[in-house]
Amino acid sequence: MLFNKKNNEQKVLDCLARLIEPELFEKLTLQSRLTVTNKGTEISLSLPFYAPTWLAQLQQDSAQQLTTLLGQEVSWKVSYKVPTYEHKKVAKRNNNIKNIIAVSSGKGGVGKSTVSVNLAIALAKNGAKVGLLDADIYGPSMPTMLGEKSTKSTTVDGKLLQPISAHGIVCNSIGFLIEDKDAMVWRGPMASKALQQVLNETDWPALDYLIVDMPPGTGDIQLTMSQNVALTSAIVVTTPQDVALIDAQKGITMFDKVDVNVAGLIENMSVYSCASCGHQEAIFGTGGGKKLAENQGLPFLGDLPLHISYREDTDTGYPTVARDVHSHLVSPYLTIAESLAINLYKNLKATIEQINITEVK
Repeated sequence: MLFNKKNNEQKVLDCLARLIEPELFEKLTLQSRLTVTNKGTEISLSLPFYAPTWLAQLQQDSAQQLTTLLGQEVSWKVSYKVPTYEHKKVAKRNNNIKNIIAVSSGKGGVGKSTVSVNLAIALAKNGAKVGLLDADIYGPSMPTMLGEKSTKSTTVDGKLLQPISAHGIVCNSIGFLIEDKDAMVWRGPMASKALQQVLNETDWPALDYLIVDMPPGTGDIQLTMSQNVALTSAIVVTTPQDVALIDAQKGITMFDKVDVNVAGLIENMSVYSCASCGHQEAIFGTGGGKKLAENQGLPFLGDLPLHISYREDTDTGYPTVARDVHSHLVSPYLTIAESLAINLYKNLKATIEQINITEVK
């Protein structure tokens, strides 16, 4: 069969258009490049997000169709480049950080910090360069959760703090600057200033995402992050019961008022899973987070079970996604990380409109 580059590229596009949701496909064709070569029909594709499971499913679903359409076996060459998404109002302070994502909750006790650290590691496992900022000035938990409780921040030039590397991500927290027994007896403005210093005076490497573990509520620190930091988007974590959903609604309302995009909701502790027998029970109810997301017109990023391993792993400094022993506990986070990356791309405008790739010769 004679190789017709333009004709074959159109066949590939037509096939992918049938397999990818229309909104995402339209944006992909505008902001990424696809090249088909005659090397046994090789598809060279640039993706603006890391989503290995999504890509594997796409390749599997399209394999037979593409082979039939093109008359020969198909191989893929995929490259990635996460864009910088537009944010509102606040100028960026650090060009090394492409996107800052705040993980928040309307109330305490919903597992927001556990979600933050595991989500950050899941994004890194999927392929992204990820940092984690512990924004809870009064109760920093990341040093313990990352197994770096005795580690203290250092500086090379006397100006910028060096972030702590652990489990494939980098992190900074006021917990790396103080002793465990110390209490931050500060009023709101002092705490907000300290947070901005930890964020802006850290020597962050090149990052696709900086995940910010916010303190619960809608107070001074939340407003500081929303109004004085170039936030790309926010995630709201909730549990299914009504009292948590009421507070989650308040968190969404706060971000709306300060004009910060909400990337979606995560429902934590949706189903209790017994470590001994595997029995599952919806102790706090189920589906409340998804229903709230639907009512607010927001993406539902996924739900997470209530399991003792999540608590035990973070207590020992080895988060569940990093430990990677129980696939049924790890896979929900990897899926949520993919959903987050894809939804950011779908719903926000990238400042890099054209994502170029090196074409196969």
